[in-house]
Formats: sequence, C-alpha cells, structure tokens
Amino acid sequence: MRLRVVLLLTILLGPFSLIDSAKARSSRPDCSQHRPNGCSALARAALALEFVQPISAAPAATGNNIVQANALWAPPTGVHDLFYGPWGARLQPDPNAVYTFVRRKQKGTNPGMVVRDPQGREWHVKQTKTNGIHPEGPVEVVVSRVLSAVGYRQPPVYYLPSFRLTDGKGTHVESGGRFRVDDPSLRNVGNWSWDDPTVKGSRPYNGLLVILLAFASWDLKESNNYIYQVQNNGRVESWYVVRDLGAAFGGEGTLRATRNDIGKFEQQGFIRGVSNGYVEFDYGGKRQDLYRHRITVDDVRWAMGLLSSLDARQWSEAFRAGGYPTELSDQFIRKIQANIRDGQRLASDPRTLANMKW
Repeated sequence: MRLRVVLLLTILLGPFSLIDSAKARSSRPDCSQHRPNGCSALARAALALEFVQPISAAPAATGNNIVQANALWAPPTGVHDLFYGPWGARLQPDPNAVYTFVRRKQKGTNPGMVVRDPQGREWHVKQTKTNGIHPEGPVEVVVSRVLSAVGYRQPPVYYLPSFRLTDGKGTHVESGGRFRVDDPSLRNVGNWSWDDPTVKGSRPYNGLLVILLAFASWDLKESNNYIYQVQNNGRVESWYVVRDLGAAFGGEGTLRATRNDIGKFEQQGFIRGVSNGYVEFDYGGKRQDLYRHRITVDDVRWAMGLLSSLDARQWSEAFRAGGYPTELSDQFIRKIQANIRDGQRLASDPRTLANMKW
C-alpha cells in the first residue's frame, strides 16, 4: 500500500518539481567561461541541487545482466572532460592560426569547407547558414561530448566561433562552426545501417536511440552512420559511430523539424507512456520504425542512468564546448534534466506503470 501511495505522489507531483526558470536564473551562481576559476565548490553544489539523482546505468555485473561492450559503446571509465572531449586539448584547432582553403563542402544543407592548418591537418568545417538562425555546429559538438562521456564512440570535433582563412581572396575572417579533424588513427571505411545485426537490438543500440530522443534528435539517416577502423594499442578495432548530430535540441516532425531552438525544444515531448511492455515516444522524425514496439522500460532506465551520471559541471562544460552563452545553456540543460526525470519516473516501477498513458 505504501509503495502505491509513493508512486501516485511521484506521478502527481512530478511536473511541479521543476524549478521556476526565472527564479533559477536570478539565483543561480555565475559559472560562465569568463570567470577565471569557474564555479566555487559551494556554487557547484548549489547547481547540483537542480539535477536529477543518478540511477544505476546498468545492472550489477552478475549473471546474464551484464551490458556487453560492442562496436557502438564501451562502459565509460574515469572522470570525463566535456569541454575538450575524449580527444583532449592536444587535437583542438588553434583559434589563432591562419587556415588554408582546400575545397568547399559537397554535401549537406549547411555551408562549409575543408581547410588545412599550419600543422598540415585537414579540418571539415560546418558553418552557420547565412541567416545565422539556429546553427547546427554548436549542437553537434554538445551532443558528441555527451555521447562520448557515456561510452559511445565519437570522432574528434570542436567548435570555433570564427577563424582566419587564406583563399583566393586573400586572408580574412570567416564565420566558424564545428571543426572535425581527419585524424590518422581513424580510418573511415563506409557506412552502417540502422538495421545492421551487428548492433541492432543490443542494449547500447536501444539506449542510443533513447538518448537521441531525449535530445529531440530527428535526422536518423544512414548517411550519418560511419564505420571507423581504429588503431588501439597495436590492435585494429571497428567503431560504429553516429556523427553529424546537429539536428537536435529543437522540435521534431517530418515537415517542420527545427534544431538549436530552445522555444521548440522546451515544447517538445519525450515519453508518452507504455503499451504492452514497450515505451511510446513523442517522436515524429525519420525512421519511426526504430522506436515503435522496440524500446523497453529497461532500455530507458539504462539510458537515463548513463545521462544522470553526468554532473552539473560536466553538462555546463559540454555546452561551453559548443560556444553557448551561460543563460541559454542553462535553459537547454533544464529541459534535458526534465526529460531524464521523465525517464527515471517511468522506470521507477514498470509493473505499476506498464499500461499507463501520460
């Protein structure tokens, strides 16, 4: 009886657990990149009070419940730096360098180019459209940082707001964006399909889909899925990577999907409920068949466990890596945290919530 009461209160009071955004902004300590020492320990603790409590990302490593690493994912270890990402500061593009034009970008809807830095490294730059509205590059860097921190394979990507370029017109300042380097340790050998039996149906595969939905990612096309052969301690590994993840943090839909749009993102739903043991999502983007009658409550619990393992500082670092101002990043983070709470609430007692509609 007590368990039923607790669950009922959790469901009824859940929507009211969000902190009023205006009050939160006025009382939140300033943790912007402009402060030389970032947040104090006390300020970080205050921010952490708004965050979801971590839940176990995977069952204990006993019996048949171990989530095995595969080509998509490996268990995250250590503390991750979400500003520089898994490839660290050593690979970042130099904001003071002069880059040499190589060629224009050939694919995609965003302008861009390939450039070469003074060290001879080639960078693929995804720039902002001429109207400057809802740029995709910052989103891609943030999503890539988060995915890599929770165990998903990602190539080295960074963000520069602008850079100096030498081309046929001379040397001038260009609008920046996402920078992805051609690193010799990664060899692109082709694309993988969402229906590839190597990974399809695995817990990391289903968990990735849940995380992408929590970010309102809607551009699930196979041309964004790449296989890399990676040199790792003398061995060659195959990585299955989802990249070019900038179509997120907006509103989903087949006709009017948006990206990097806080207003639409705050309005976008996440979970609708559970039917016959499968989670129903508020999703109208590409490849809806990947979600329909496929994702279980345990998949959601595992994925939310991964996301809830990141603390306030790490979320802020991820958005700072994408060049977001503090107030805007706080808004995006609050919405993501609300989605995580919805996933945790769903997973609190799947037997009780098995056929519930929200």
